[in-house]
Amino acid sequence: MIEKNPTVFCDIDGTIFKYRKFESYETTTPEVLPNVVETITTWNSEGVYIVLTTARPEYLRELTIKELKNANIPFNQLIMGIGRGNRYLINDNENPSVNRSFAISVNRDIGFTKEMNNIK
Repeated sequence: MIEKNPTVFCDIDGTIFKYRKFESYETTTPEVLPNVVETITTWNSEGVYIVLTTARPEYLRELTIKELKNANIPFNQLIMGIGRGNRYLINDNENPSVNRSFAISVNRDIGFTKEMNNIK
């Protein structure tokens, strides 16, 4: 069987960057959380498709891309303006005995653990 590369959906604020209020984005510099750059760079080099998600409004897209680029955070797609409430991933399973969707919740502003480097 051919192994398919995974997709990671990852929130930005409180997960990649230390949480900031929307109104402070244009006047503050984001702080990258521990192990984030290393982990996302590893995912990217392993062919993981990286979708960054954020509740940031669309008018902050250009600023958000600039912040991610300056922090050396690679990604394939950026989805802006999602709801701020709970988030759910719904996915089909090709084989009922093999789970193809997972969720990892991290505490705000903690960063990534080293174990997250290998998500395959």
